[in-house]
Amino acid sequence: MPSPTFPVVPRAAITGVSGYVPERRVTNAELSARLDTSDDWIVSRTGIRERRIGALGETTSTMGAEAVRRLMAQRGLGPDDVDALIVATVTPDMVFPATACLIQDQVQLRNTWGFDLSAACSGFLYGLTTGAQLVASGTHRRVIVVGADLMSAIIDPLDRTTAVLFGDGAGAILLEPAEPGFGLLDFYHRVDGSGRDDLLMPAGGSLHPASHATVEAREHFLKQNGKVVFKFAVSQMADCITTILQRHQLTPDDIAMIIPHQANQRILDATAERLSLPPGRMASVIARYGNTTAATLPLALEEVVQEGRISRGDLVIFVAVGAGFTVGSSLLRWQ
Repeated sequence: MPSPTFPVVPRAAITGVSGYVPERRVTNAELSARLDTSDDWIVSRTGIRERRIGALGETTSTMGAEAVRRLMAQRGLGPDDVDALIVATVTPDMVFPATACLIQDQVQLRNTWGFDLSAACSGFLYGLTTGAQLVASGTHRRVIVVGADLMSAIIDPLDRTTAVLFGDGAGAILLEPAEPGFGLLDFYHRVDGSGRDDLLMPAGGSLHPASHATVEAREHFLKQNGKVVFKFAVSQMADCITTILQRHQLTPDDIAMIIPHQANQRILDATAERLSLPPGRMASVIARYGNTTAATLPLALEEVVQEGRISRGDLVIFVAVGAGFTVGSSLLRWQ
């Protein structure tokens, strides 16, 4: 099949990626010692073998700041070289100020403005789209997008259905002006608020402010209707990919790599099967990190880049489904 062509318009390209995960590993065996579960059950149901948990004093901002430092060192950037910072997270250090402000201060980015973006597991994907528009507009030369979550702060340690799924981590990308024909080519995003009760943290906002009653009811922990979320994720991830392929008269064979949100290996496998995706083209790091929410996409991208699994000119798709529900996909030509 001839290589597809796209109109030449200003675009943004990912020119660097870096991740950070805490040192502490929590294995399935460790969880099995305190929960009614087992390594076999967790692996067969989720594909997860271990996850990282932040040390005492580690926060979403400290993890995000370390990912940014590594990215800047990799690209040789100084404190004056970053124009904007977008931080995707559902576990900010505090409700306000924004985590972007805290990271800016820790890294001492002198010329940067920024903000937090809340879209759960789709947060990094939406941040990528938003940052790319700033660059493509010509008003920004360099934008850093961070996905970071300290999920251990909001996971109920007594709930085996969620305690086994989530981990802590952060990742960051650099967006810069793309060469003609490269960079972010298209995106497809949407939300479906009818799923608001299927994946949520019930208390802590203006609807149910923190109180003795909300703490006693354990409403400051993540709650999930697993069956509904699983079914929705499998259908929507495949549909989002198919939609963006059809827009550009592409097939799965044209895509060098799909970088999906890492929620459950069974979701990834089911999505690949629905698409008849060639083997090895669905990135997966879930066995080592679990679901790190906004950090899953950059952590998966970092591994793919380090292993040389994508090359200049390759077509790459990012796809995610998150609480809300939020869904989306993005198509890039790798620069």
